[in-house]
Amino acid sequence: MLVGMIPSRPAVPLATLQTTLNRHGFVAHVASSRAEVVPLVLERILPDTGARHFAAGGSMTFDVFKPELLSALAARGLVYSDNHEPGVSWPELVERRRASLLTDLFFTGVNAVTAHGQLVSLDATGNRIAAMLFGPKHVVVLAGRNKIVPDLAAAKERVRRVAPLNAKRLGFATPCVAAGRCVDCSSPARICNAWAVVERPFPAGRIHVVLIDDDLGL
Repeated sequence: MLVGMIPSRPAVPLATLQTTLNRHGFVAHVASSRAEVVPLVLERILPDTGARHFAAGGSMTFDVFKPELLSALAARGLVYSDNHEPGVSWPELVERRRASLLTDLFFTGVNAVTAHGQLVSLDATGNRIAAMLFGPKHVVVLAGRNKIVPDLAAAKERVRRVAPLNAKRLGFATPCVAAGRCVDCSSPARICNAWAVVERPFPAGRIHVVLIDDDLGL
């Protein structure tokens, strides 16, 4: 969180949302600070996965923990499939993202989590939501408290509100960047192409959700 910003107030307490998510078949965890996230992943999630290789979707929240996680997982013998490596051609990155769907463990963020226990995402290429729905044996979703909203309508409104910021961050010259708001464009550079709402994971327990008591990502 930037200095001077007012911390967000989630639509529901993290402990309450944790209970809801668990009831829906997710495995939910609460980290009271960002400092607790990596130890939580290593000590409470990783041992249950038996993972030998892992990948990640594009996520500002994951990027916060990426250096420490990569180092710690490598020390445990896990192999990382980097599908966002700078300098790699787009066709090669696409192939790596396809291969990522067959990893043991996949890390990603999420655009919103509703108080009803739904994970809501909007993707450009769809590799992130594809992995959440099917493919990797285990998925870890990292979500800051700022992603928690009352319901699906609020989730979609939140995602559309931050879409121009994401497009700008990624360097796309989309109409929303110029307008400063979503204009439901048809630009070839559009990043808002595929919605996904995960109500329940299949099988139960496949998706771990780490709720972090901090504002992270857009």
